[in-house]
Amino acid sequence: MALFELHQGTSPVILAFPHTGTDVPADIWERLNDNGRILADTDWHIERLYDGLLPNVTTVRATFHRYVIDANRDPAGVSLYPGQNTTGLVPETDFDGKPIWKDGAAPTEADIAYRLANFHAPYHAALAAEIERVKAIHGVAILYDCHSIRSLIPFLFEGRLPDFNVGTDMGRTCDKAIETATYEACAAAEGYTSILNGRFKGGWTTRHYGKPATGVHAIQMELAQVSHLATEVPPFALDEEKAARLRIPLKDILNRLEALASTLSR
Repeated sequence: MALFELHQGTSPVILAFPHTGTDVPADIWERLNDNGRILADTDWHIERLYDGLLPNVTTVRATFHRYVIDANRDPAGVSLYPGQNTTGLVPETDFDGKPIWKDGAAPTEADIAYRLANFHAPYHAALAAEIERVKAIHGVAILYDCHSIRSLIPFLFEGRLPDFNVGTDMGRTCDKAIETATYEACAAAEGYTSILNGRFKGGWTTRHYGKPATGVHAIQMELAQVSHLATEVPPFALDEEKAARLRIPLKDILNRLEALASTLSR
């Protein structure tokens, strides 16, 4: 199976999709229990939401599922949110805290090491190469990490998640102008709620690559799935009307970021 899909563009903006993949190798699929095989924690249809919003944008999309290995987790296994419920590099449970592996079939340390080398590392090698290529063209690269999650998950957070969750690791991963432009576009989107550096402050991808002093800026967008899905339960179908409406502010965000790039060139 192809580990990722890559489209090279000439824009200073790069879109990353670490969690939209649903491919699971047969030997790993056999070890998942019935709950795991629902693949409930997928970032459903996010690549479709962003498709065509910004001409000449580069996209890097992992095709493997996060239950194989999570492409947005620290390869060292360090928690993104110490003290809070979360899932690990190779999850043992779903977002509701329920087991996803058959009894006795949970991944071993050897399994994790293999998946790091053969899934996680190739995806990030491709992403890192695109960041360097785009930066060589423009003197700057803006990595926009695309995510979604169910709006109600008591195991992970209290209450209902806002529609737009912008993460910059408290301003560390990008220039202030990028953070401001993104959040202002979210706040201006009528009928939607938004938050900056709330429950989701940016995952490993954002924190690892976002180094403004080097000309590489990164920002994470976590969308509540209620904003674009018909239901947040199987079959997780895309609501075309919701999606069309949501694409308007998403396009605004990407256009703002692209316009900012020339002002950030080193």
